[in-house]
Amino acid sequence: MPRSRPGTRVRRPSCCGPTRRTGRCTRRSTRPGTAPTGCPSPWRRSPASQRRADPMKATATTETQGSSRAADAALPAAPLDAQDRQRLLSGTHHDPHALLGAHPVPGGTAFRVLRPHARTVTLVTGERTVALTAMGDGLFSGVLPLTAIPDYRLRVTYDGQTSAIEYEDPYRFLPALGELDLHLIGEGRHEELWKALGAHPMTHQGVSGTRFTVWAPNARGVRVCGDFCHWDGTASAYPMRSLGSTGVWELFVPGMDEGTLYKFDITRADGTRALRADPMARRAEVPPATASVVTRSTYAWGDEAWMAHRADRPVCQAPFSVYEVHLASWRPGLTYRQLADELTAYVTEAGFTHVELMPVAEHPFSGSWGYQVTGFYAPTSRMGTPDDFRHLVDTLHQAGIGVILDWVPAHFPKDDWALAAFDGEHLYEPQDPRRAEHPDWGTLTFDYGRKEVRNFLVANASYWCEEFHVDGLRVDAVASMLYLDYSRDEGQWAPNESGGRENLDAVTFLQEMNATVYRRSPGVVTIAEESTAWDGVTRATHENGRDGFGGLGFGLKWNMGWSHDSLEYISRDPVYREYHHNEMTFSMVYAYSENYVLPLSHDEVVHGKQSLVSKMPGDWWQRRANHRAYLGFMWAHPGKQLLFMGQEFAQGAEWSAEGGLDWGLLDPSYPARPDHHGVLRLVRDLNHQYRATPALWERDSEPAGFSWIVTDAAQDNVLAFLRHAADGTPLLAVCNFAPVVREDYPLGVPEEPHAWREVLNTDAARYGGGDVRNPDPLKPEPEGVHGRPARLRVTLPPLATVWLRPE
Repeated sequence: MPRSRPGTRVRRPSCCGPTRRTGRCTRRSTRPGTAPTGCPSPWRRSPASQRRADPMKATATTETQGSSRAADAALPAAPLDAQDRQRLLSGTHHDPHALLGAHPVPGGTAFRVLRPHARTVTLVTGERTVALTAMGDGLFSGVLPLTAIPDYRLRVTYDGQTSAIEYEDPYRFLPALGELDLHLIGEGRHEELWKALGAHPMTHQGVSGTRFTVWAPNARGVRVCGDFCHWDGTASAYPMRSLGSTGVWELFVPGMDEGTLYKFDITRADGTRALRADPMARRAEVPPATASVVTRSTYAWGDEAWMAHRADRPVCQAPFSVYEVHLASWRPGLTYRQLADELTAYVTEAGFTHVELMPVAEHPFSGSWGYQVTGFYAPTSRMGTPDDFRHLVDTLHQAGIGVILDWVPAHFPKDDWALAAFDGEHLYEPQDPRRAEHPDWGTLTFDYGRKEVRNFLVANASYWCEEFHVDGLRVDAVASMLYLDYSRDEGQWAPNESGGRENLDAVTFLQEMNATVYRRSPGVVTIAEESTAWDGVTRATHENGRDGFGGLGFGLKWNMGWSHDSLEYISRDPVYREYHHNEMTFSMVYAYSENYVLPLSHDEVVHGKQSLVSKMPGDWWQRRANHRAYLGFMWAHPGKQLLFMGQEFAQGAEWSAEGGLDWGLLDPSYPARPDHHGVLRLVRDLNHQYRATPALWERDSEPAGFSWIVTDAAQDNVLAFLRHAADGTPLLAVCNFAPVVREDYPLGVPEEPHAWREVLNTDAARYGGGDVRNPDPLKPEPEGVHGRPARLRVTLPPLATVWLRPE
């Protein structure tokens, strides 16, 4: 018997009805009309004073409780057509509401109920109870001499039980999904899709319950199955109705509320069945369990000030220093709410402006680090509820820290309970296996050309921004989406209609996603992890480029060329660096082709690549000196910064998602404490100086914000450049990547400043360095050099970066 996990506690009886309901419905049925006039008085609606306070609580009761006498018997309704009966019982009827519930017939109103395993079913309305006739296979029916359909409830008993369960009939309700929703879904333009599909606790026709909706256009039938029916999809699940050509199936189940575990039991076109998690579920069970969970949010946000002002300054003209975090391993074992306190305090002290969270959407395999998503609308339950995650974002916002979320629309895993062949056909993935299979990760790609799939993803991007207040989306593996031949050999891919290798559907999807997010969520930034030279990644979607496609519309792009080249350089022994000097200067050739982020991400410190400090050459001291000098260079280089957790205190080991960070290195009793604390102090000072220096961020995307002083000192392993604020105020950055002190090193500087002051030196003793410093102030000489009108003589510490500002 399929279950969400072995040993799941069944919380409701096998009748499949919700259990905690009492009383009777006080509202009209789905049919028009009021209690019939001219009917015998027992069928009239009871006065309000006699109705129970909570009509939805199921009550275990004796069969005659609530009535002054034993139940009357109703004449059986006409038998169902044999084909309708078979389709209803097998869960393949497209409209179970046409057969079940209450319907006018000649001579009155027919009531028909499907309750597998039931011994008796009694109709309860007002103060009258009427027994329905068993028709076999769990069907019960009766005809009452009524000219209008009354409010009614069902009272059911089972073999071996002495009490009955009373509940509302799910098949007496009109569809709880509106025509506008269906129209937008059919058009693939429902920007708030998460409000239309999935499981939603709500009040419908005056009754509390949950509306279930799912897109499964190729299914012969869909049933809601869960812990409420012992995961018995063959008999006790609730059949859903098809809402026409949109492919949406719907059912309102009264009395079902938050915490219910459920899946969809889908009968495929070939007659086989599959139990699937809800693609739109907003909460899931803790893995390895796989059921979806009915949930509602009651969170009260406190970040109004943050949200009101986050769009005040364009991100390209604002400080943007990012701490990348894998939540589950930052401090293993912490919940979202515990992280809200500890992570916020840590990041605030370290001075970062933002955190970037590796994917938090639900994923079954923790070894994927969140990059193989099965629940695109559900924050992982490993660390708490969706409202707990909201609390984490809210706490960071109230501390002035933005939140970037890794988002993975490039692929999804093949788990047979998730999206793959969801309704028996290729629904979310392309039919062509050459496009569907992702060769690198053993996953499936999305069919970006299908409007409903594109809608699913575009709405998902907005969902995280609007429901969880995230301030940005870093979109993973964009290059794998853009190219049809990505990681594919000849014969393993098919060209587009123009004969090219570009995935035109993916281009359209990314443009629509970016345009939608920026329009709906002011102040949000989208960031592309794109590893090729695709033209116009951060160009507006309405602007055409030389490739003819128009911009993709991202706000920022990871500069992976910078990461590759600079890490290659810094990992070499200084004696060889002069032959690779261009690896540190080439990035400025294309620095303004896009709006860049300089990433030292998790990808750089796993799979044998070593941690950042361990990449460095030399002995213990030299490694940390190189590490500090490199960070000083990175923070001064045009572009925003991203640093993966652990590198801010020079962790020596590669990151392990299972083991977490080496926090013991910061323990006061650890012998190397000054080194690791020193690097952490440096990162803090880099961030605080960075925030306080507009020259380092105000003109990141403008060539006028940068100028070289020294680019050709390859033999010296020296780089020097100026950054310029909008008002012209400069910052001078000098890097000496040689292990020797260079005294009185001449640098050309502007004539106007009368003196320069050292504001940051990575060789300072407080950072674990040798403390080779420059006296304050440094006064320029009138003789020019390097094409500048004045000369500044600077002492360059070994393996160090120095920042100077004019007084």
